Amino acid sequence: MASAARRILVKEGADAVTMRRIAQATGVTAMAIYRHFPNRDGLLNTLADEGFDALAALLNSHRRTGNSRQRLLRLFDDFLDFALANPRLFELMFLKPRKGARRYPRDFKSGASPTASLTAELLRLGMDAGLFRKDDPWELTFEMGALLQGFVMLHLGGRTSLSPAQFRALCLRAFRRHFDGICI
Repeated sequence: MASAARRILVKEGADAVTMRRIAQATGVTAMAIYRHFPNRDGLLNTLADEGFDALAALLNSHRRTGNSRQRLLRLFDDFLDFALANPRLFELMFLKPRKGARRYPRDFKSGASPTASLTAELLRLGMDAGLFRKDDPWELTFEMGALLQGFVMLHLGGRTSLSPAQFRALCLRAFRRHFDGICI
């Protein structure tokens, strides 16, 4: 059932994911789906959590060499790859209001966000190494995430006339400027 929901999500977006549509796609009754998911919110949270797990796996899959700044830039590049390859899943994960979605700062600082935890750790390492100014790594993580997610949102919403390569270069320039602001 989750795979049918994922197919609908990828094709049509989160608003199209309904218990009735999943029932039609899987040949079961809509009520049967409630044996697996408490409600539509639970189903969407499952899809979002699977997306976060896939993103975290991608971010962890590449050997990260270099200093914290270089590693963060590669991490953000992987994040862009994921967002551009999975626009509707990205929208569900980061942009759609969802009951049960992780909230800043409580869920981030507790380590509940597998993707934000990677960024915060790299920022912390950079601060400890004297590369970055001492600051709150969680606030910086949230700020950097907002910058990247904002760029992606505008791009996916058709608010840029840039090619994918030009868009990626714009994001990279923005992050370099951001890093210049926090570097010692």
